[in-house]
Amino acid sequence: MDWSDEGIFLTAKPLGEANAVAELFTLGHGRHLGLVRGGRSRRMRPLLQPGNLLRVTWRARLSEHLGGFNVELIEAHAARVLDDRLALAAIGSLSGLARLLPERDPHPELYAATLDVLRAFDDFDLWPARLVRWELQLLQELGFGLDLSECAATGTQTELAYVSPRSVRAVSREVGRPYGGKLLELPAFMLDGDASADRDDIAAGFALTGHFLERDVLAPHGLIMPQARERLISLLARPSKIPA
Repeated sequence: MDWSDEGIFLTAKPLGEANAVAELFTLGHGRHLGLVRGGRSRRMRPLLQPGNLLRVTWRARLSEHLGGFNVELIEAHAARVLDDRLALAAIGSLSGLARLLPERDPHPELYAATLDVLRAFDDFDLWPARLVRWELQLLQELGFGLDLSECAATGTQTELAYVSPRSVRAVSREVGRPYGGKLLELPAFMLDGDASADRDDIAAGFALTGHFLERDVLAPHGLIMPQARERLISLLARPSKIPA
């Protein structure tokens, strides 16, 4: 059996001296593995870089087999940001977290959001906020979505400023102010795609998504946050990167 699709390269493990087992996040077939013959060669290494968009054909005798990939480059996102430590860390974080998705389970909306982040690296005013919202969407896709539609206490849909770690629901500014130390900050850009995001907003957004990723997704399986994400947050915290 075989199929053709497009996919975002996540990672690869060497197999023998020349081959590699590649892991891709594909549009129609979800997170999928396959053998790339010659994947460790000089010709193939530039293609098999995290974040690259590939055209792939997968073939196997039976659907449950590992199968093999034939790959062609569509968009070389990795090469485009080789001199950008922030973008490289972002690709590493995104690729590491995408591996939390169940294998062979399509997530087309998250796939589209992933491309939106990768294609925005030329605009530093856009991509950090997009990456935070991507993590929020990942939580939803994994079954741990946050309810940010209204205040958990009053039902109001305005002035939402916090999230309760216990109820996983939004809390209005007025209700949450006395309990701010026990709640997670909800920056406006996570509710409104047109809202601006400064350095503190981005940090608060990553703190929010990181709390639930660690508690609900990673820790129960004995996993830890990708090191690239920690490196990204550290780099983003430098005042020269995002206006205060």
